[in-house]
Amino acid sequence: MPIWSDGHAERIIRRLERDIFPWLGSRPIADIEAPELLANLQRIERRGAVETAHRAMQSVKQVFRYAIATGRAKYNPAVDLAGALAPVVKTSFPTITDPAKIAELLRAIDGYQGTLETKCALKLAPLVFVRPGELRKAEWREIDLDAAQWVIPAERMKMREKHVVPLSSQAVDVLRELKPLTGHGQFVFPGARSSKRPMSENTVNAALRRLGYDKDTMTGHGFRHMASTLLNEQGWNRDAIERQLAHGERNKVRATYNYAEYMPERIRMMQAWADHLDSLKAGEKITPIFRIT
Repeated sequence: MPIWSDGHAERIIRRLERDIFPWLGSRPIADIEAPELLANLQRIERRGAVETAHRAMQSVKQVFRYAIATGRAKYNPAVDLAGALAPVVKTSFPTITDPAKIAELLRAIDGYQGTLETKCALKLAPLVFVRPGELRKAEWREIDLDAAQWVIPAERMKMREKHVVPLSSQAVDVLRELKPLTGHGQFVFPGARSSKRPMSENTVNAALRRLGYDKDTMTGHGFRHMASTLLNEQGWNRDAIERQLAHGERNKVRATYNYAEYMPERIRMMQAWADHLDSLKAGEKITPIFRIT
């Protein structure tokens, strides 16, 4: 059985409760056949949620696999539905890569009029370019401001491997500003209703909407694509960029994930990136922050 994080397990249960259980939940699992399952998945598809339909099919497939292993079913009808749903069209997360527009966004963030917690999350997002869930669930115990380092534990990472984020001086300043307000608790960005829970997953995107950036222009995830695009254009080592983005280890021959790989270069890159953003925000002449010689 796969080892799921609590958050991943909750998402699967919510998906099944919303899209599968109301129609199939009361049926004996051994009696459910492929046409009935397909009709249910196509109901999801018809509302335009093609990717959700595919994810639901994968979840159902796992349920049937377990049912077969425990003697509750004889076969897995989800296996017979390969190719029956419309293909998922992959699209990139909306982002901004034009330097002048990045400058406008950064200045808009500086002028944000909401809570300090949200403003600091907005300011930190482009500096660390971690996944939105990794940012909003950050805990103070993971962060060493004196060492300028944030170590995200494996259980909170998509690839289930520890990840190190070198903190630029600008990122440290943001966190030092916030620490007197939230540093007594667990989360760097606690929820609005309870400090025992992290900030809502919609908070950063809602703040971007308030600043005038709609969902087709910029999202919290877009800061990753912004950094990836520009850092590659500016000539940084692609492997260092990929490691800092915490993308999966692609070479299966390598037995271990080296979370500290390229660390000296990553430290230089993160500080240079933060300095570059400051230069853009200040309206200075745009020059590359690094070139391969």
